[in-house]
Amino acid sequence: MSLYGRIFLLNAAVLILAAGLLLGPVTVSTPVLLGEAIVVVCGLVLMLVLNAALLRVGLAPLGRLRRAMATADLLKPGTRAEVTGRGEIADLTAAFNAMLDRLEAERATSSGRVLTAQEAERQRIARELHDEVGQTLTAVLLQLKHTADHAPEELRADLRQAQETTRAGLEEIRRIARRLRPGVLEELGLHSALRSLAGELSTPGLRVTTHLAPGAPALDPATELVVYRVAQEGLTNAARHAGAGHVALLLGPAPDGGTRLLVRDDGRGTGGAAEGAGIGGMRERALLVGAALRVGAGEKGGTEVRLDLPPAPAPTARPIPEPKPAVRPIPVPASAAGPASAPTAPPLAPPTPSPLPASPPPSTPGHER
Repeated sequence: MSLYGRIFLLNAAVLILAAGLLLGPVTVSTPVLLGEAIVVVCGLVLMLVLNAALLRVGLAPLGRLRRAMATADLLKPGTRAEVTGRGEIADLTAAFNAMLDRLEAERATSSGRVLTAQEAERQRIARELHDEVGQTLTAVLLQLKHTADHAPEELRADLRQAQETTRAGLEEIRRIARRLRPGVLEELGLHSALRSLAGELSTPGLRVTTHLAPGAPALDPATELVVYRVAQEGLTNAARHAGAGHVALLLGPAPDGGTRLLVRDDGRGTGGAAEGAGIGGMRERALLVGAALRVGAGEKGGTEVRLDLPPAPAPTARPIPEPKPAVRPIPVPASAAGPASAPTAPPLAPPTPSPLPASPPPSTPGHER
């Protein structure tokens, strides 16, 4: 039933009740008596309460749709409004759910393109830092060394200091280039890349430990990059904002057969703060590979970042082709061949009996080759 029909029937029921009261034994005189006024007021209150209750029941699907629209988040897909009954409200709810499906698909596609372009730009910047700026600073470092070796004694200390400053800047540029483009991920794999990342972020005030289970399922390169970036962002947040002294990085198989990444710290926690661009970027990367990301309080305090990757699809077995029969038949000696093993093709020339089987038959000019 349409929304118009529901509201009309609800109001009609209230009006019918009012007409029934008027046609009943209730009368109103002039002037109005106290008892009659009490009956009229009670009937009016009853009709208003009944009308409000019926309208609340009839408009309840609109309230559920409003709450679903207010809580919809494209970075947390899967939440849909419940479609109940028939009519305009059910069609509106179904259209809203279809719109969410389309928006989530379009956002995943656009996010994939943006992140792919971002990774390409990261690689370009890292390559330019390494090849251009790094080579220039290396040349400056060598020139400073040469100048310091031939400079007077009173200037040598200043040149050595400039040389150390240049060397520190060169190491910082190399570190930035490594973080922009994880070459160790491409060359040595995910486990080595995570250990290298934990070693880079370990400081005297922050201890980073890794627990990488060897039985984790194999991941494709795109999924490995997502895992690496989520771990990188989680460790960076713990080092900069959590005030933690210890961070644990765990990677291993999940209970459902997939892969789970955990980044736990013993810091101050999120404290109900709004999610920033870093966590939003992690959610977008997780959506690209169909993973579930949870960022919240840990079991023992601090902050926990958990990335659950779905199980990899089982490879489909290809049928083994049957071996084809050999094209050439195996030659069988004449003495061992029976009637069934005789060749189907007729011989080129019928054999002629020879009176002297012990000696070879004389050759004729027509049979010479």
